[in-house]
Amino acid sequence: RVAMPTEFTPWLSLGGGILIGLSATLLMWLNGRIAGMTGILFGIIPPFAPDWGWRAAFIAGAVIAPLVWIALGNPVEFAVPVSNPALIAGGLIVGIGVTFGGGCTSGHGVCGIARLSLRSIVATAVFMAVTFVTVFVIRHMG
Repeated sequence: RVAMPTEFTPWLSLGGGILIGLSATLLMWLNGRIAGMTGILFGIIPPFAPDWGWRAAFIAGAVIAPLVWIALGNPVEFAVPVSNPALIAGGLIVGIGVTFGGGCTSGHGVCGIARLSLRSIVATAVFMAVTFVTVFVIRHMG
């Protein structure tokens, strides 16, 4: 069993939340689009969406920002305590869930709840409940 320490980082978490909220707000305000990462990502893989440019810029920013953070001397610590096949299976399960759920946690949780979408509120509640159960099972029953 692999230990998975959790460090409470309120200021970094607050800063990250503010940046996510700001980017989602700006995208809605400037483009009229919801910042659902899965939907944005699907638009930059073939067949390309007609509005490919802003999608590619958004994804590039999401990839480049942590690299800049690291280049500035800040650590990004993470561990993947599962095998590669389990990681791939988890990714496929998430992909199926995103398809059937009509969006991902960013689209529903950040943007949908902000728009008071009942569908997004229910979806986010389900995401969170499954997350709580999964963490409990892995940390306490595994």
